Amino acid sequence: MSSSPSQPKITSNNRLLSCNTLPVIRIRLTIYNFLFHVPLIVNFTLTPLYYFGLFPSELDAFGMCLYAMLTFMSCISLLLYLEQCVYIHKKLPYPKKTTIMWVNGAAPVIATMACFGMWIPRAVMFTDMTSNCYFAVVVYKVLVLLIEELGGSSVFLKRFSGKTFKITTGPCCCCCLCLPRVPMTRRLLFLLKLGALQYAILKTVLSVLSIILWTNGYFDLSDLDITGTAIWINPFIGILTITSLWPVAIVFMNTNSFLRMINIVPKYAMYQLILVLSQLQTSIINILALDGTIACAPPFSSQARGSMLSQQMMIMEMFIITLVTRFFYRRSYDTLACEAHDSNHQKDGVSLQAAHMEHNV
Repeated sequence: MSSSPSQPKITSNNRLLSCNTLPVIRIRLTIYNFLFHVPLIVNFTLTPLYYFGLFPSELDAFGMCLYAMLTFMSCISLLLYLEQCVYIHKKLPYPKKTTIMWVNGAAPVIATMACFGMWIPRAVMFTDMTSNCYFAVVVYKVLVLLIEELGGSSVFLKRFSGKTFKITTGPCCCCCLCLPRVPMTRRLLFLLKLGALQYAILKTVLSVLSIILWTNGYFDLSDLDITGTAIWINPFIGILTITSLWPVAIVFMNTNSFLRMINIVPKYAMYQLILVLSQLQTSIINILALDGTIACAPPFSSQARGSMLSQQMMIMEMFIITLVTRFFYRRSYDTLACEAHDSNHQKDGVSLQAAHMEHNV
């Protein structure tokens, strides 16, 4: 008696893109081994290719317009960033120009990765990790930018050596008003740089480790059990993030009054806005999706819909931030007043020293 074909079964790897079922093709081959005269049974599974990404033919008119508009926004963000890099490369010396390029690239890179994640939902974990690793470097580069705008590490130490810095700032010690002010030294500056740099290094290492564990089936963002790896790695990354934001906030709170002529406050506000949108907003949407607050719509599960919603919102937000950031960084890079004063002072010292040597001769 012929048996009816088996119904498709859902696997753990396909939970992202379906509510209940996925069309999975299961094939069983029987190969006869002529050497040992025994049959070999081979079972394997095929998943349709279109579940690895979205084809335009699967979208309706509204979906086509929405996806086309968001893709256009991400492309414009990337093109504006490349044009800004060419402008900065011509106007600024090294190493300030590389630092500004890194900071300027936060919004376009996140928008580009979100566009890839929107079109290829199964790659969302990889695109999010790429964006987060890039932003981890940006956190350190913002600290370097504050120091470079004041003339570099040497000029920074000469200007603030012996002066006390207020450390009761967010996100760590904003409520600890009893903490004393700390004098700026070379050792303190090194610790501030190290505190921001550790996030860039450890975030990349933990992202690579998460991908390795994911390939072996040991890393799942939806697994919130105490025995899961995600419940241990993600809170540790959160601690690293807070620890790296504190040194940047300390330097900004104590030096922003000297950099107001170059719009350092709105630049820092854009950096903070990217942080909130790329980290906090994404986390809130993921929590709502895991809780089931965001309803599923076949063939997409609630997690897939939450992820797609996050990517689409991210593209629009990063596009606007790219335009605003370009306006603030598109300026004539003249010497700051403090740097001009120091350079004039050095020139006067050199001229006096030369006159003194001529008088002695």
